[in-house]
Amino acid sequence: MITTLVFDIGNVLIRWDPVAPFLPRLGDRATVQAFIDRVGFAALNLRADGGETFDALATGIADPQDRAIFCDYLPGYAASIAEPIEGTWALLERLRARGHAIHAITNWSAQTWPIGLATHPRLATAFGTTIVSGIEGVIKPDPRIFALLCDRAGVAPEDCLFIDDSAYNIAGALASGMAAHRFTDPDTLERDLTARGLL
Repeated sequence: MITTLVFDIGNVLIRWDPVAPFLPRLGDRATVQAFIDRVGFAALNLRADGGETFDALATGIADPQDRAIFCDYLPGYAASIAEPIEGTWALLERLRARGHAIHAITNWSAQTWPIGLATHPRLATAFGTTIVSGIEGVIKPDPRIFALLCDRAGVAPEDCLFIDDSAYNIAGALASGMAAHRFTDPDTLERDLTARGLL
């Protein structure tokens, strides 16, 4: 029986726009996207989520101009997480009001997590247990991160419904023994939660 909700944060509770920090220098989204593709930003960011620092990652970018652009990301990071997904926050509060335990597992850099907390203070109090990959040095969908949540929160995997926008992370949660919902939008999530008897 599901008694516990485990939320991803990025693109579930807070929209993440990696283009935004680079716009002041590069000017338009198409130019930023070309830069992101050129330097392999997604892979670099995932390494940061695993615990590497952005300074260290920058040293691996051969072109000096691209390296300088990449270094805009950390100081401009707050712009990438400016928009909360309020529909999901409303569902979270309804779940809490029903007495369900609420936790989080997020792939998030240890360097940018404090910026997330400053930008969205409710992240500090929304969850009973929060597992931040960059702090722990392990990222979803590694089974160890799901086991870590269960250990710290004192729950069994079969008690949990995991909510994430990534198919890879959903597969990891299912393999760990959790139920899972692949997030697309708050309305679809609400229908699933209602069908499961959680709302």
